[in-house]
Amino acid sequence: MRWNAVDWIAWALIVIGGINWGLIGFANYNLVGAIFGATWLSQFVYALVGLGALWQLVAVLVKSQAVRT
Repeated sequence: MRWNAVDWIAWALIVIGGINWGLIGFANYNLVGAIFGATWLSQFVYALVGLGALWQLVAVLVKSQAVRT
């Protein structure tokens, strides 16, 4: 099954979030916080990352159900 634009954007957001969490865990460095500061913009980025993860989770569950039937 081919990915559409939303799938690719969600995937990119998950990668960005994963890299940020890896930097926090290994180097105690918050890249998103360093770029955007403690503003509403950093919260917006975190919200987008969360929405991207939810989108991909739903997509995986829907696709796994399609394979079963």
